[in-house]
Amino acid sequence: MNAMILSSRHPLAIGLASALSLAAGFAPVWAQETDHTAHHPAAKPAPAATPAPAKPDDPHAGHQPTPPAKSSDDHGTMDHASMDHGAMKQGAADTTGDDHSTMDHSRMDHSSMDSSGMDHAGMDHASMDHQPGASQDLPATAEPHEPIPAITAADRAAAFQDLDAHVIHGESINSYWSLDRLEAWDADEDGTGIAWEAKAWVGSDLNRLWLRSEGERASGSTESADVEVLYGRAIAPWWDAVAGVRHDFGSDGGPSRTYAALGVIGLAPYKFEVEATAYVGESGQVGLGAEAEYEMLFTNRLIGQWLIEGEAWSKDDPAVGIGSGLSKVEAGFRLRYEFHRQFAPYVGVVWERAYGGTADFRRAESGDVDDTRIVAGVRIWF
Repeated sequence: MNAMILSSRHPLAIGLASALSLAAGFAPVWAQETDHTAHHPAAKPAPAATPAPAKPDDPHAGHQPTPPAKSSDDHGTMDHASMDHGAMKQGAADTTGDDHSTMDHSRMDHSSMDSSGMDHAGMDHASMDHQPGASQDLPATAEPHEPIPAITAADRAAAFQDLDAHVIHGESINSYWSLDRLEAWDADEDGTGIAWEAKAWVGSDLNRLWLRSEGERASGSTESADVEVLYGRAIAPWWDAVAGVRHDFGSDGGPSRTYAALGVIGLAPYKFEVEATAYVGESGQVGLGAEAEYEMLFTNRLIGQWLIEGEAWSKDDPAVGIGSGLSKVEAGFRLRYEFHRQFAPYVGVVWERAYGGTADFRRAESGDVDDTRIVAGVRIWF
């Protein structure tokens, strides 16, 4: 009765009282829906091995109360302090007890995973077994991870056995025969000129018997010819020392000469084939002959050969046309094509000049002091 009287007399007071009652009833519900962000733990990323399908974030997952049956339920009586929010994981289930050892991680696509928010500060890297990789540079003074053991005397003895003298050299007998130059040219009024240079050796790698011969013929007569028989002994890689005898055949019925010979044969640096020989003859005649060859490979078969040779003597010997000092110099270039390694025709140009007393003797016999000729020939070896 009093309420009715109060409602009829004070309608404004009744309205305010009703609004306060409704606000008191809904305030706990609104606070529950909006204020859990202040005490909910930070979301942790889902394990990389088992990415869960995307779901909408639900801050009340795992502890949302049963929806009220009536709008008049009082949420103010709920005790949020007793709820265990620390055990909640946003958007992921608790997989602590799951066995991941049988999972096939090779099929997972890790390229889209965002690991920038992970906190690695708590990880114990010291206990991890990191193998040194190519990108991990060690300081210059650091010891290697797997030190190489020091070489012992036993290791050296096993690697380098004691060798007998010259065990690396073969003892079989071999031979090499070469007609290095057999060529002809037009000698004008003297007809056709012919020249040859031959060399051969027979023996082992250390000891050899050398044979050498060189000469020229023109207008049917021999202008010069010699033959050498030498013993050769290896004295260094690619070098032999030779000693023996040289015999010069007389030209145009002139006397012959015999000399003792001592020299070297070998391959100089930059592949120059060198022959240098000293000769000692009768009456103290001493001579020196030297020759150098160099080959240029334009192709494997087209080869150019440069040659220069000369002689010098200590005394005049008018009987054989030799003057003291520098006697003659010959230089030439020959281009050959090796149809087979043992057979190669060639063409070339040769220049020859006499000097000193030798030039004087040639002039007295109306011979050429300076001569340039085009030659064609063949090189054969077996």
